[in-house]
Formats: sequence, structure tokens, C-alpha cells
Amino acid sequence: MKAIVNGKLILPNDKGKFHVALHKAIIFDEKIERVCPEMEIMRRGREKFEEIIDAHGEYVAPGFINIHLHGAVGCDTMDDDDDALIKIARFQSTTGVTSMLPTTMTYDFKRINRALDHVAAAMHEGTDSARIIGAHMEGPFISMERRGAQAKENIVPADYKKIEPYKEIIKIITIAPEEMHGDYRFVEQCQNDGIVVSLGHSSADYNTARRAILSYGINHVTHLFNGMVPFHHRRPGLAGAALDTPVDCEIIADNIHLHPMTQRLVWRVKQGHHIILITDSMRACGLGDGDSELGGQLVRVSGQVATLDDGTIAGSVLTMDRAVANFTANTGANIASVVAYATKIPAKSIGMFGEIGSLEAGKRADITMFDGAVHISRTIVGGKTVYPVN
Repeated sequence: MKAIVNGKLILPNDKGKFHVALHKAIIFDEKIERVCPEMEIMRRGREKFEEIIDAHGEYVAPGFINIHLHGAVGCDTMDDDDDALIKIARFQSTTGVTSMLPTTMTYDFKRINRALDHVAAAMHEGTDSARIIGAHMEGPFISMERRGAQAKENIVPADYKKIEPYKEIIKIITIAPEEMHGDYRFVEQCQNDGIVVSLGHSSADYNTARRAILSYGINHVTHLFNGMVPFHHRRPGLAGAALDTPVDCEIIADNIHLHPMTQRLVWRVKQGHHIILITDSMRACGLGDGDSELGGQLVRVSGQVATLDDGTIAGSVLTMDRAVANFTANTGANIASVVAYATKIPAKSIGMFGEIGSLEAGKRADITMFDGAVHISRTIVGGKTVYPVN
């Protein structure tokens, strides 16, 4: 058994809202045994613990959950390489991520299936760092007009038979609702098998998007404002429908995909609820400036900006720790609330809050520790410190 003491614990209160608690300790092994007063550690006796970790006054939070990322450190989910996901997972753990959904892109199904096979293998075999808990399938059932950095030649109509063999692997799938042409059987089939359907890369107008959300139970939007019709005061589109309904909205908080004011607007309109921080990071993440690749297309990275040759923003080089720091600074929200956007809310969105997403007894001991500037000092997955590596 292990324990963490002398930290600012980010815990749910009796109503489930995250807050900062002092003078509390966590006792854990692979799972959290309990959260208790620090004095209990002394009463038990230090010799009863395999390790007592001194947080030195830093924040102790649930491990971050990244439900939308394509790659990092030169690797991509679409790579036909057994080691690619392992390398991505190791890098993610340095940024506080303990669970992740590698995200596929719009390719032919032969290549998509190979990528999903690699995800399945990584889920089964495990990693020595961030845990792979499934896949997010971004395309190919999207809008040609709003494809962004997705390759147009591989965009096809939604067909559940194409993905059914991977229904245990796919946690989220992004679709364009207007491409359903009023027939939502595909959505119903996904929902029946526990796959979260998300709206994105779409030219949908407000009424089409709102109907998809309220009439067909779609409760997720892929990277709000990006890959959709720009919000207009007379034509609010999918973005307007997302703000006007209780749907979970992914946010890329790199201050490039969304201006800080836009992030603040979302936070205020959504009243601090239904926000999910993601990175949407590509293989160039963690490598610095230079040429890279996304979806078979050349990408140029300069600072925090990654673009195609025509200037189209192509994914990001954002990390989850920076997303938490940026969103906190941009909105003025308290750190505990923002941590929920990287933990509790994504866990709930994919139906895994019973296992991960908060520091509560019985849940996996997935823990992230960081200072006031959200610089990660330690990442624990299933009770084992995976960052820093000894």
C-alpha cells in the first residue's frame, strides 16, 4: 500500500463538484483504497506503507483523460507500427495524461482497420505509461466541405457494417449530421453498442444540428468551432446548437484554434458545464518547429501553429497540461473546476466515470501531481509511477 501526503487534493464534494482539499491523504495500491485525514497515515504507522509520497504542497488530481489525440513525438495513430502507440502513451504520461483515446483519421478502411487493430492490441497488452482505453474515430463519415485536414478522397457515407467488428474498441465516432439525410439508423446502432456519436467536420445548419442533439440523443461535439460552419448571428449553425443545448463540447485550448475570449465565452454560456479539454495533437507534438505529416499531407509547424500548405490549421501540438493551464488563465475559473474538464467530464462522456476521472475509493489509482503553473511533477497509472521514470 502507498500514500500521498502534504498535497492540495482535488476532490469531489458531497454534490460531486471538484474543490481543493487540504490536510487530506490518499491511500492506494492499484486502486484507491480511501481518501482520509493525513493524521491517519501517522496513526497507521509509516512502516505499514510501501511508499509515502510527499506532494510538497502541489496539487494532487485525478489523472488527465485525453479523448482526442492523433499523435506525438513523431508517431501517429494511423502508423502501421506496433511501437507507435506505446511511444505516444509514454509522452502523454509526461503531460499528466493517464488514459487516452488514440484518434484515427479519414483514410481507406483497410488502413483504418489496421490502426484499430493496433489500438485493440495496446488495450489488451497494456502500456508502461498512459492507459489506452479505446479509440476515437474521426471520419470518414464527415462533410466534404468541412473536412479540414482530412483527405477528401476517403470520405464516404456512414455504414455501420464497416465499424461493427470494432464496436468494443471505438468509444467515440465523429459524424456530420447533414450527411445522414434524415436517416439516423447509423446513430441508433452506435448508441445501442455503447459508441458515443459526436458531431463534427460538418456544414450542418442550426436546426439540423439541434434536431440531431435533442431528437436523436447525440451528446458530444468534436472540437467546437473548428471543422464546422463559423458562427453567425443569423446563421448559428452547429456551433450555435452546441452552445444552446446540454451537449458536451470538446475544446482545443491552445489559443490558436480558439481565441482566449472564445474559450471564455464557451465557459460562460455553458455555465461551467459540459466542457471537455482535448489536445487534437498530431505527430509533431513534442518535436518543435519543422515539417511533419498529418493524414498523408505535409504539415509545417512554427511555434504552436501547425498548418497545411494552403494555411489550413492541421491539428495541434498542444499538450494536456498546457490546455489546463491555458483554460484556467483564459476563463478565470478555479483550478479544481478546470481539472474536471480534463478528468470527470471526459470520463462521464464515454461511460467510464465509475472507473476513472476522480479520486474516490474503488477507482483506479490514476493520479497526476502538478504545481501552480500546471507543470507535471508526477504521473501515476494504476498505482505505479510512470513519470518521472526512475
